[in-house]
Order: sequence, then C-alpha cells, then structure tokens
Amino acid sequence: MVKLATRQLVIDIPARADGVPIDLDLCAGQVWGVLGPNGAGKTTLLHTLAGLREPRRGEVLLDGKPLPSLRRRSVARQLAVIFQDRQDSFPSTVLETAMIGRHPFLAPWDIETAEDVELARNALHRLQLDGLDNRQVSTLSGGERQRLAVATALTQTPRIWLADEPTNHLDLRYQVAVMGLMAEQAAAGRAVLVCLHDINLAARWCDHLLLLYPDGGACWGEAGAMLVPEALERLYGQPLTAAQVNGTRVFVPREVG
Repeated sequence: MVKLATRQLVIDIPARADGVPIDLDLCAGQVWGVLGPNGAGKTTLLHTLAGLREPRRGEVLLDGKPLPSLRRRSVARQLAVIFQDRQDSFPSTVLETAMIGRHPFLAPWDIETAEDVELARNALHRLQLDGLDNRQVSTLSGGERQRLAVATALTQTPRIWLADEPTNHLDLRYQVAVMGLMAEQAAAGRAVLVCLHDINLAARWCDHLLLLYPDGGACWGEAGAMLVPEALERLYGQPLTAAQVNGTRVFVPREVG
C-alpha cells in the first residue's frame, strides 16, 4: 500500500537547473535510503516530502491526496520528521522533549494523559535513554540529543518516518540500534525514508534506494539494483571496492593510482 508518493517531483535548489523528475512510491513495509554527496539535495528532498518546502514542479501525495491540501495537524498525526540539525529554543527536560511527539494529538490547552507519558517513557527506553527523564536537554551530548530526536518521533507513533541523517553523532552501537529501529518500524507496517551518508548502512538496512547526483540526476529502485560500484562511483566521484560480508555487500573506498 502506497502511503507517500511523488509525481514528476523536481525539488527546488537555487541556482541549479531542473533535475530529473522523481516518481517515488513509499509503501508500507519499505525502508528507502537516500544517498548522495553534499549538496545533491537530500535534505531539500526530505523537507519537500514533509511539506515544509515547496517543490519547483510536481507534487507530493499522502494517501493519494496532495500534501498542501491537508491540514498540518492531520499530516503531523501520520508523518514524523527527524531533522539533521536542531536548536533548543526553550529550556526543557528529556521527558518534556519526547512528549512533543504527542502534541499533534492534543486539543488546545489539553495536557498529556498517562498513556502519552507511558509512550514517551517507552520510547526513551527503546533509545537507551532511561534515567535521563529530568535532565535538561542542553546538558546532553550530541549523540544523546540525536537519540532523543528519534525517541520523540517514536512517541509520535507515525505511519511514515522521514529521517535526515538519523545516525549523525552516534557511535557504532547506536547507529545499529537506530537503523534496527527503522527496520522494526517498517516490519510493523510503517513506511520509512532515511537520508544517509554511509553506503554500508544503506546496504545493510535499506530495501530500496534513491541516488541523488549533484547535477540533478537521480535514479531509484530496489537496493540490489542500485548498489553497484559503477553507480556509486559516479555518485561520489570515488573508486570503490565491493565485497561480500555475511551475505551483505559492503563498499570500501580505494586510492586512485
């Protein structure tokens, strides 16, 4: 079942000519990875899919309806966004921040229920943030803040996940934990799209890939068809060596000359 789709979508990157129109179907049970070098438009694409930025051409559809036609509260009840960069505008604790994920479901002046609090605490536990409920977010490390952002999205119970570099600032253990969570969400019937820099994380966890090139080019499809050295070397301008490890293809950069 298609949940989020693009039709002839061209993202708007200033001073760049129109790129390849993207026709993407993000379906329940799928984990899509978006790969591309800096400046290729990964973040712009994600913001466009979330309805936070207008496309240059084409449209984004949520359950077959144009995204701009839907109320933002309705969208927020279905779609969660994990941003690459965050700023702490107001002092808040870890638990208070996780509870932001319940705001789309509250009427004005409502307060969170015991069930909302339980959802938030469970999400913090899932991201191994137990015991930090009352800590000020400003005192957290970069990796802890990143996991808190994922926990906040989990508290939101979305049907669609859009995550921009969700493994930023995380050591290997937590990279695996976060990508494992994304896979769990897809297995439970949600749809997931993650922008990544690490080819090997994409190879391990994503079943579909979208490759974005700096000149506006794009190609997409099942991961097995996208994870070939020729396509990836052109994507990053870097020679690669491919190998098999426990049935998963991995890529290692090699020196030129």
